[in-house]
Amino acid sequence: MGDNAVRLLHSVDEQTQSSHEIRLLFLDILHNNTVTALFQPIIDFNRQTIFGYESLIRGPSDNPLHNPVMLFDVARREGSLTELDLLCRRAGIRGFKEKRLGGKLFLNTTPQGLLEPGHRTGLTLEFLHEIGLKPENVVIELTEQYPLTDFSVMGNALEHYRRMGFEIAIDDLGAGYSGLRRWSELRPEYVKVDRHFIQNIHADPVKQSFVRSIADIAKGLNCKVIAEGIESREESQTLMDMGIAYGQGYYFARPQSVPPYSIPEVLFRFPDRSQVKNQLWQNRENIADLLTDAPFLTRSNILEDAYQYFVEDDMLSAIAVVDEHLSPVGLIRRSRLLSTFSSQYGRSLHGAKSVLNFMDRLIVVVEKSWNIEQVSNLVTDNMKSQIEADFIIIENGKYAGLGKVLGLLKKITDLQIRNARYANPLTLLPGNVPIYECLDQLIAEQQQFAVAYCDIDNFKPYNDVYGYGEGDKVIKLIADILRGEVHKADDFIGHVGGDDFIIIFSSQDWTERCDRILQEFSSQISELYTEEDRCRGGIYSLSREGEERFFPIMSLSIGVVLPNTRQFISHHDIANMASHAKHNAKNIQGNSLFIERRHC
Repeated sequence: MGDNAVRLLHSVDEQTQSSHEIRLLFLDILHNNTVTALFQPIIDFNRQTIFGYESLIRGPSDNPLHNPVMLFDVARREGSLTELDLLCRRAGIRGFKEKRLGGKLFLNTTPQGLLEPGHRTGLTLEFLHEIGLKPENVVIELTEQYPLTDFSVMGNALEHYRRMGFEIAIDDLGAGYSGLRRWSELRPEYVKVDRHFIQNIHADPVKQSFVRSIADIAKGLNCKVIAEGIESREESQTLMDMGIAYGQGYYFARPQSVPPYSIPEVLFRFPDRSQVKNQLWQNRENIADLLTDAPFLTRSNILEDAYQYFVEDDMLSAIAVVDEHLSPVGLIRRSRLLSTFSSQYGRSLHGAKSVLNFMDRLIVVVEKSWNIEQVSNLVTDNMKSQIEADFIIIENGKYAGLGKVLGLLKKITDLQIRNARYANPLTLLPGNVPIYECLDQLIAEQQQFAVAYCDIDNFKPYNDVYGYGEGDKVIKLIADILRGEVHKADDFIGHVGGDDFIIIFSSQDWTERCDRILQEFSSQISELYTEEDRCRGGIYSLSREGEERFFPIMSLSIGVVLPNTRQFISHHDIANMASHAKHNAKNIQGNSLFIERRHC
């Protein structure tokens, strides 16, 4: 036998021995229950609190199977995914209870483990009952290390969990084998966006577009989005500006055996940004006028104290409970307390108990300065069936009073009526009145911004030749392009009328956005012409003087001004300067951008 053959046999023997040792280590872990659960908080961006914790499993620290990927890979080869999965769930549930963590518990599981022949349903529920946790507080999070092909069977398995009260999440959207199909087939309550799309998202427009698309799909499916892998203040701010509801990552906390119970307020402090909202101009009003003065209780109060408040005020439907810093921690609801006290011996049995043992901890807390749209989204997500319920309003983190969902709905209805009055009926974009309101607000705040006046060249001849129906398509096209290219958190789009649009940019990269708007318009507009007219490069139509002449394919002109809010100016001044800049842009042939560098 040659030397190469001998070395090959030795190598095979070593691998076999190593594989055997790994197998023994794995069996020892199963036998002695030596997995450890770490916990990483999931953050509610709107409430700036911890929404829940993900349980992350580790093997023994001095063991090659400390890494969970390797641990589960060995379990798969040994046909023991179900056994290991159950062991990990028990560790996560036990740790969550022992450390007295609040909110939702996210438990990782592999789809393959749920589909193994030896998998028994109901064991997780039994264990929850043993230690006193409710399934409503547990989310089964599906990880996808291996391809999933049988979606129908998997869907049936998950529906069984839902009937027991659990919610479902899918992990690493955008990184797995079946991504969007897995989402559409399984319809989870939560979807986690893979960290690849979160890393440096503040500097990557492509990643921002991807995450916005995910958020739009999720809204239609009534699904909550969680951004994974947040590691910087800039990433966190960008995601919050985009309206992503939940986040998770090292920026807030690393996985730990004893995780934080709260997140430092400083992590939510970002540089001041304009609060002007594209498409949400009508909701810039804050909720201060929904605030109702109401008493509050502290940790030292008993239920009898709450009862006396309710007796003295028939209109009081809830009382907030605050901590020593006047930050709200719960609500005592009138209906529940009076129901308890009305039963035989109810008052004598419970009157002396602490309010902490009776309060509702699943509360909605909003800042007094938040706008109607922010509060509406939060209330819709958390109080779907409680039309007459109260939410807590705070000011700089301290209790300020209560607001009612019914009052919020009335406010939204009033705003919708106002929207219909001032919106352009074709594009549904705001018209002159809200444009002027937006400019006046920015002037009063002395914000830095740019105003872009967009106008389509050769639109009237196209409208005359092709008809008003086709002309409307052009107007809708430019509106859609503008919506797609502006920053939704910072910028504002208005439709002056006809083919004239105004963009108020608070985003700093407005020149790049204007360039992309011009490129998009140039690439799409020719599709609205016939093949013959495209080949010819335009159409023949009557000029304003009544003479037939040739008009090239439509182009877009954008004139930009940079208002100086430190000078005494009004929205009329800005409108005049923007109109002048637009005329200068139209004097340039083809798609053009003219920037008036003089500050008005």
